[in-house]
Amino acid sequence: MPLTIAVCVKSVVTAAPAEGPGPTVARSVENSAMNPFDRVALELACQLRDAFGGSVAAISMGPAPARFSLATALAAGADRAALLSDPLLAGGDTLATSRTLAAGVRRLGPFDLVMLGARSSDSDSGQVGAQTAQILGLPFVSQAVALAAAEGGLTVTRRADGFVEVFAVSLPAAVSVHPRAAEPRDLPLSCIAAAFEQKPVEVLSAADLGLDPGEVGLAGSPTRVVSMTRAAKKRRCEFLEGSSDAVAEELVARWTAKGYI
Repeated sequence: MPLTIAVCVKSVVTAAPAEGPGPTVARSVENSAMNPFDRVALELACQLRDAFGGSVAAISMGPAPARFSLATALAAGADRAALLSDPLLAGGDTLATSRTLAAGVRRLGPFDLVMLGARSSDSDSGQVGAQTAQILGLPFVSQAVALAAAEGGLTVTRRADGFVEVFAVSLPAAVSVHPRAAEPRDLPLSCIAAAFEQKPVEVLSAADLGLDPGEVGLAGSPTRVVSMTRAAKKRRCEFLEGSSDAVAEELVARWTAKGYI
């Protein structure tokens, strides 16, 4: 059963960026990389394609530097890539981002399966998978650790909260992938550079996607980042000296005084 698969990937901030216009950050190739959780989803998608046939498309929303993350996706095995890029999309929250990704999936599809990472390493909300599936009207399973072909669809194994659950899912469908579902393949920088230079990436604007400017970017975001500051680290380390029994008694006394036990 060949599968046409879309994998939504995000270019995340990996270093302290400069401030952009409004409550945004200025992203560049130097301070961004593909979200590591999306690397897992992409790897699992490529494994499914290799096992059952079909194709994998990587879709990302972001400014021009996000092209580097798509080059990483192409080097990792994606068959095609598309960048949803437009100044109107800047500053979008998870809902506005999900609207954009859903429009990209519709424009580039149809797809049997839409796959996303469990969350992103920068904002860490974990909301985009479920929101995108809802907008597309697709059945959704989160935290997938394994997918297998079944009559009329897929069997999806999910691991969360100490439980393992198995779902029968009809296609088309969407899943977010557990961070330990697959081990992403190693990618030499030369392979990423070659993909960046040689493999085409389709660029689509908000108009290409048929999006209402009031529904995307900052204008379409019911939530906004007002400010970003580094969290102060207040931890300190203290070494207790003495015999094992004395140290244990001191720990118990301190934890009791603080109400921990």
